[in-house]
Amino acid sequence: MLAVCTGRAGAQGGGVTASWGAQAIPAFTQTNIVPGNRSLGEARVVQPVAMLHAGALGGRLRFVGTLNFEKYTIPNGELAPGDWGESFEDRRHPHTLVHELMLVAPDLLGRLDGPVNLFVAAGKGFVPFGTDDPMSRPVVRYPVNHHWSQILERAVTLVGIRVGPATLEGALFNGDEPVSPGSWPKWDRFGDSWAARLTVIPFTGLETQGSYAFVKSPENRPGAGPNDDKVSVSARWARHPWYGHLEWARNSTASGAFIFHSVLAEGALTLPGHQPYVRFERTERPEEERVFASRFRTRRPLFENSILGITRWTVVTLGDAVDVLRGPIRGSPFVEGSWIGIARVGGGVFDPTVFYGRTHGASITFGIRLAAGMRMHRMGRYQPTPGTMDDMSSMPMP
Repeated sequence: MLAVCTGRAGAQGGGVTASWGAQAIPAFTQTNIVPGNRSLGEARVVQPVAMLHAGALGGRLRFVGTLNFEKYTIPNGELAPGDWGESFEDRRHPHTLVHELMLVAPDLLGRLDGPVNLFVAAGKGFVPFGTDDPMSRPVVRYPVNHHWSQILERAVTLVGIRVGPATLEGALFNGDEPVSPGSWPKWDRFGDSWAARLTVIPFTGLETQGSYAFVKSPENRPGAGPNDDKVSVSARWARHPWYGHLEWARNSTASGAFIFHSVLAEGALTLPGHQPYVRFERTERPEEERVFASRFRTRRPLFENSILGITRWTVVTLGDAVDVLRGPIRGSPFVEGSWIGIARVGGGVFDPTVFYGRTHGASITFGIRLAAGMRMHRMGRYQPTPGTMDDMSSMPMP
């Protein structure tokens, strides 16, 4: 979503529009799913972002920029049992400082509201694959399937066409994932991976999508690691006061040597002054060799023989956010708790009972979502289409 629907702030003049926004979430998390059969609590500032959207030439050229400051607030990751990726395990990794830096031409045919629309976009950002970034959804806790259901922070060039309620997008990008919060895509690998997504909005409020991506050596920056074949299917309902989301994802690694599945369902209801929400997730993830100095980190570069087994994580999260500030700075205190179950899938030497000392546990998080300016946009949706403009999933709204 590029057009600013709420929280508009900035300047207009000379055919140029600009809007900004910012968000940060101070939070405390306590959990008993920790390597070594112990409990751990941590206070962190998570999801600190600043956004700038600009338009020129009557909306025919648009800029989307998002800075993510987790490089400074969670350099060692966010405590989140089950989350993994970019050498972090049971912690959600910090994202790169430059989260999005995209130029978009959304109206090549000169008729944005017409029955057919052609658009292109290029820069560093989201690949047209899978579902929305969890940062723009109600639950603060990132799902375990983050790396199965989104492909982000890549050098990407995409082209899309919208015909009535259907939008087809295709993209080329670099397969390598970031290796640190300050890293940029490996430019000589641009174009070694591709993705396509078909989105259909049959009527206002309902959005369905199916997508496929071939990602070359995502976990090995030089390109010598195994490839991923990714499939995602989802349906999303967003019409005040209800929000609902259902998705299924499959990831095949090393030509089918390892296959991972994920099912996720979440929903929220915006009531006067607060927003209760729920999420159910069942996701399989690889268990990789841990670094001796930190059992929350894994070795890199990753090869297929580094996978020691597969675990299935079942996570049920309940939460509620309350509106207490409705001025230039918006504030929504929240509390959310998760029940977590772990099961070993198939063979391998990894045993969660030995590593964690348990196969069931819980976590609880208290915090406050602080925001100013425009509300969080739907990252990765670079073409405004009917049904994507009225969004209420990210924060409680008056």
